Amino acid sequence: MPRQKSAMCSHVIESLVSFLSCFNRLYHVSYVPMYVETVPNRNSPPAVLLREGWREGHRVRKRTIANLSHWPAQKVARLRQLLKDQPLVHPEEAFTIDRALPHGHVALILHLLRRLDLPALLDRKRSRPRDLVLAMLVQRLLAPTSKLAATRLWHTTTLAQELALDNADEDDLYDAMDWLLERQERIERRLAARHLTDSGHVLYDVSSSYYEGRACALAQFGYSRDGKRGRPIVVYGLMTDAAGRPVAIQAYEGNTADPNTVPNQVAKLRDRFGLERVVLVGDRGMLTQTQIDHLKQHPGLGWISALRHTDIRRLFEQGAVQTSLFDARNLAEITVAAYPDERLVVCHNPILAERRRRKRDALLRATEEAFGKIQRQVARRTRTPLTATAIAEKVGRAQNRFKMAKHFETVIEDHRFTYQRKTAAREREAALDGYYVVRTSEPATRLDAAAVVRGYKNLARVERAFRSLKTVDLRIRPIYHRAESRVRAHIFLCMLAYYVEWHLRQALAPLLFHDEELDLQRATRDPVLPAQASDTAKAKKNRRRTDDGLPLHSMSTLLAELATQCRCACRLQTDPDGPPLERLTEPTPLQRRAAELIKTFPVADISIS
Repeated sequence: MPRQKSAMCSHVIESLVSFLSCFNRLYHVSYVPMYVETVPNRNSPPAVLLREGWREGHRVRKRTIANLSHWPAQKVARLRQLLKDQPLVHPEEAFTIDRALPHGHVALILHLLRRLDLPALLDRKRSRPRDLVLAMLVQRLLAPTSKLAATRLWHTTTLAQELALDNADEDDLYDAMDWLLERQERIERRLAARHLTDSGHVLYDVSSSYYEGRACALAQFGYSRDGKRGRPIVVYGLMTDAAGRPVAIQAYEGNTADPNTVPNQVAKLRDRFGLERVVLVGDRGMLTQTQIDHLKQHPGLGWISALRHTDIRRLFEQGAVQTSLFDARNLAEITVAAYPDERLVVCHNPILAERRRRKRDALLRATEEAFGKIQRQVARRTRTPLTATAIAEKVGRAQNRFKMAKHFETVIEDHRFTYQRKTAAREREAALDGYYVVRTSEPATRLDAAAVVRGYKNLARVERAFRSLKTVDLRIRPIYHRAESRVRAHIFLCMLAYYVEWHLRQALAPLLFHDEELDLQRATRDPVLPAQASDTAKAKKNRRRTDDGLPLHSMSTLLAELATQCRCACRLQTDPDGPPLERLTEPTPLQRRAAELIKTFPVADISIS
């Protein structure tokens, strides 16, 4: 019976104390009238009493409510904390954080992938290869690296958890690349259905990346755009829509000339994509006269390109272009019998002319300094004079370095070297500074002269894609894969990663140093003069903050900021063997704004057909 009374008393005390504690916290009462007092006994353990104290005038009154002597010391200590309105358990004592993984940037990109319906673009049914390809795409945006390193790095974020790829290794990734390559034509056809339309513009350009090794048949010696001497290269042609979104990419052997890639692209547009009417935009080095003659055999296929410098000089020498045409305007449309069924738009940019003049003069001075150094060497070598062959080698190196041989007349003999400028040649070239000619098959009823020039200048968007593919953004180079199929899959994977990055930059433009009025300006500004940043872009760069006061970022620093939102795996101290509790850190205002931009980013109708 005494035990029952003691248990009942303890229950009542606990209920009362709990009620008082809630009352104090609810109404912010700081004064607690109840307290625990320890009363010493001479020959017995001290008594632990729950008492209530109050003041009557100058006298302190107290009343014992319960005897807690039979309570364990730990329980009494908890009661003392509760009566003092202290937390019963400190957070550091309550939880153990097993691990915190960066999550914000992964979640943001995966959300964009789903909004773009990219998983269904790869394959309608979810499968492990599809998840592996998605993981490789995300990892290439976060930290482009080798396939082996990717399987390590995605465990340092929540990427492996999000796609359930905890046990994937590099062999799984290679198998997934083979799986992706089998679907390349189907994926490109779906992308073309999304973004290419009849009578629309298609941008096409060619680039190359160097290859480490000699095992791949695609890797051949050719014109390296990376400036890597002694390295074989792989050539690839990228096709985009007029806005610069990538649609298709094709790898070629490194010794393939740019014009030789055009017939494949024409067949792709007509046969695989089923486009009856399209305008192909390519630069002057690729759409040569031979390729244009080939394009003319397809009546529904239009094109926009430009004339080479030698062809422009021929027009001026024949009198087809009069400089007086540009006194009031900076472009003029002409027709020439040598270019039947074509429209030629001649443009003059005085800013470009001045830039070329300064560059040519600097190169001429540098060449003269190099030639002068050679002359002094020849004069000093009296005991062992330089032969004509040795002098020619030195002169050739200088000419190849500065590319100014056409402006100098040189005399090379044993023990003798002289040079002088060709003034007439320089003046002839200077007369053409700032002039370029855009050619097209499109009639004026479809494209006026300004639209033709703008269409050609849109090739800068493909150049932007190549810069992103090659540099720290996606790092397509160097290429290490041995098998030809893996090289093709690697290039295609990088193109898909750029497809995501293109949309990511558009969605997050308010948080980036990005001119948000650029697309509108391209359609309305002077097509000949160099582009100028809008007032909005200038203000963003000056303030370095958004209108909401958030800091502006580059893409890399923004992703790093998003990565600071972590997913934490915690465990209760009282149940260390129990399941972990996962919690996300609270998002910062910048992280919250980025999530809103991705969520509200207007995505066109991109349903998979």
